[in-house]
Amino acid sequence: MTKDFDYFNTLLVQGVGSKTGPIAPTIVPSAAYGYADAEEAEGIFAGEVNKPLYARVGNPTNAKLESVVARMEGGWGAIATASGMGAISMVTTAFLKAGDEVLCIGGFFGGTYTLVNETMKRFGVSNTFCEVDDFDHIGSTLKRGVKMVIMESVGNPSLRLPDIKRIAALCNTYETLLMVDNTATPLIVQPLALGADIVVHSSTKNMSGHSAALGGVAVFRPVKEKNDKLFNEKYADVHKIVNKMGKKAFIPICKKRAIRDMGMTANAFGSFLTMLGLETLALRVERVNRSVAKVAQILDENLPEGIEVNHPSLPKSEDHARYRSDFPDGCGPLLTIDCGTPERAFAFLNALNMATLTANIGDNRTLALHMQSTIYSDFDAQTRKFLGVTEGLIRISIGLEDPEAIAKDFLQAAAKTA
Repeated sequence: MTKDFDYFNTLLVQGVGSKTGPIAPTIVPSAAYGYADAEEAEGIFAGEVNKPLYARVGNPTNAKLESVVARMEGGWGAIATASGMGAISMVTTAFLKAGDEVLCIGGFFGGTYTLVNETMKRFGVSNTFCEVDDFDHIGSTLKRGVKMVIMESVGNPSLRLPDIKRIAALCNTYETLLMVDNTATPLIVQPLALGADIVVHSSTKNMSGHSAALGGVAVFRPVKEKNDKLFNEKYADVHKIVNKMGKKAFIPICKKRAIRDMGMTANAFGSFLTMLGLETLALRVERVNRSVAKVAQILDENLPEGIEVNHPSLPKSEDHARYRSDFPDGCGPLLTIDCGTPERAFAFLNALNMATLTANIGDNRTLALHMQSTIYSDFDAQTRKFLGVTEGLIRISIGLEDPEAIAKDFLQAAAKTA
């Protein structure tokens, strides 16, 4: 069955809601849970009894969210975390140790870049970065035994589009874990179906849509009984868990080797609010992705000289061909406007009436932010260049408003700036 927006509208509404008792998801705010007897406690701690252990490693409301998102992404299971960065940190902490190397493909959100290039470095994990189409570098790095590959389904804010299927095939050939940040493209891209092992989301963004709930989710494929890449010797430190837990091993690996000790756990109320957003996700994603392309086209045809719009739907984009072939339903809510200088970018932003200036994406509202002076203000010029952050770059996240009204507001701001 083709997974179109109607499929997801049905899946998410039916998955979040209940037919009997409370229709809305139930919030379970308890931090601790009672066990029926000593034997049940033993079984819960051994992972043989599927009941709550302690809220740091599991909560019934979180479990409901996890089950819905796992089905949405076509995964075997999921873990809800306190934020999107919490999801990425959980996975990297669970699988990496001093002496390991990570390959990062394409442009990255600022927080992910600093996690890899600063924090993980402090703990002895090295890294290498490359562009999305540098397959010579990707192949040679995988061949020498890199431990994990991290990439975004759509570069934020570079808007580069990777060939996920080809990269996943290389990772599978060299038995290397591939984690894809799918925050910008829920429902549009299915990384697990394309060969990825782990999908992460900042559920704060598109999933929720309302900016009321900070959260993250990691979704995992099942572990194969034989010839799974996790049996490769470079993952020897998790073999004990894989051998015991079988196809569900990704879940206990992340809980026992990260969440149990570091506590990046989601809270019940945040998961409840995220599920309310999920019920309308397919409707919002379909509309927003139509609107982004329409706004980009209007701006491309009407912006004054010296102000440029970038989106892969535009023929001038370097990834336009991949957009047309691999992203028929769009590539998320983002487009960028380059005003050339920070001064002109500030003038442009200050002239907007509709956009909210904030460091978020995937909201029901249209959002805007100057990149160099905010998220990437601590980055050196060379790093900003690699990540696609120019001096006058403004990242726009298109919302649910009338796309013609959005474009009209941007054009009046551009006229004042020019």
